[in-house]
Amino acid sequence: MAASREVVNYLGREVTAKLPAPEMVPGLIQLTDRDAAIWQLAKDYLKTRDNDAHCLYAYGIANALLSQIPEAQENIVLPAILIHDIGWSTVDERENLEAIAPDKDGSRAHLIIQHEKEGAKIARRILTEVGLPASDIDEICDIIDGHDSRLQPISLNDSLVKDADKIWRVTPHGRRVVNDWFGLNDEQSLRLCAFRAYNELFTDAGRAMSRVLVSLACIDQTPQLSKTYRPKE
Repeated sequence: MAASREVVNYLGREVTAKLPAPEMVPGLIQLTDRDAAIWQLAKDYLKTRDNDAHCLYAYGIANALLSQIPEAQENIVLPAILIHDIGWSTVDERENLEAIAPDKDGSRAHLIIQHEKEGAKIARRILTEVGLPASDIDEICDIIDGHDSRLQPISLNDSLVKDADKIWRVTPHGRRVVNDWFGLNDEQSLRLCAFRAYNELFTDAGRAMSRVLVSLACIDQTPQLSKTYRPKE
């Protein structure tokens, strides 16, 4: 058995009893039973190009957007964002990176279409197995089929899915993944991701969220932050 680690705090007393109950805290989320069932069937298809983590982070972003845009439908947005990239499982990983690289020449644009159309087919099978209503399945699959190549959203629900997908780029995870994909440093990755994450968004809430994340990332890169106060161990 590992030795227990002493917990040290500056107050020197126990305060956890004063923590608010989870239901009182705005913004705390977890996968619903419906979405956990979808994830269980979809996760193996998403084990390429960091899509499994990408889709989970985008799911969290979509939840936040839904809290600000109540006219959108969570029963459409959340399942759609959770499995929107499932079709990349049908494309060679090196090839799918070539299709989205900053210096792409358009020769692999057909792979973007492939991942959308094949993703919609796989999604339909999964959502049918989970037992979603047929009308929900149709709309979710319509959103997935075109979520990257379609320049304008087909609905408010589609706008939220598109925004959540793009905002992921400026999260710490998104920028780290883009570094690895294209051999960029942190400053270069932030510039690329921030430009694409903001200029391709459709909702005011999404643009605000993107600006906050970009601003925090900028502060992380300042020389001033590296010289801020650190308590002695």
